Amino acid sequence: MATLSIEQNAKNLSFEAFLARPDSDLQAEWIEGRIEYRMPASLAHQLLCKFLLLILELFVSERNLGTVLAAPFLMKLASRPSGREPDLLFVSDINRARLRDTYLDGPAELVVEIISPESRERDSGEKFDEYAAGGVPEYWLIDPELRTAEFYVLEGGTYRTAPIDAEGRFHSLVLQDFWIEVDWLWDQPGLLEVMGSWKTAS
Repeated sequence: MATLSIEQNAKNLSFEAFLARPDSDLQAEWIEGRIEYRMPASLAHQLLCKFLLLILELFVSERNLGTVLAAPFLMKLASRPSGREPDLLFVSDINRARLRDTYLDGPAELVVEIISPESRERDSGEKFDEYAAGGVPEYWLIDPELRTAEFYVLEGGTYRTAPIDAEGRFHSLVLQDFWIEVDWLWDQPGLLEVMGSWKTAS
């Protein structure tokens, strides 16, 4: 999502004031006391986000693992500090108590950002460093325009690239036994096809 002008924003806005702002219906993030507004997502972005939400929710709900949420929902990190709005996030039942009405107080176990041309530098640079410092264990960076998918896991406070196996699949370290074929991100098969693939492979 593109960043709109923030010249009119206060530089020392508290997180509580950010949540209570009169234009809270607009997509925005809170970064070191200032507001960064976001442009609406493209159709390709929305379709990919919907697909990932469906398959993650299917997997997580069947196993009672926790909660999968899509934007707009904030993740408040103390490391910068910031209130980010990831495209998707997963919170395990162990950390359910950190879920508030409008935000997660602390890092999610899994964060997914779907890259647009305007957000490419921010998602792979600024947010990459921020999520690592904030303790997000697994970070997916998916670019539907370039058809690239990068998966990272946190080790010693920094991200390392998680491998894609010989069959073109990524196996999550946070969600045990969850995997996706990278080509699914572009083809977006139906849930029955995804479930069939999981069943055949098990």
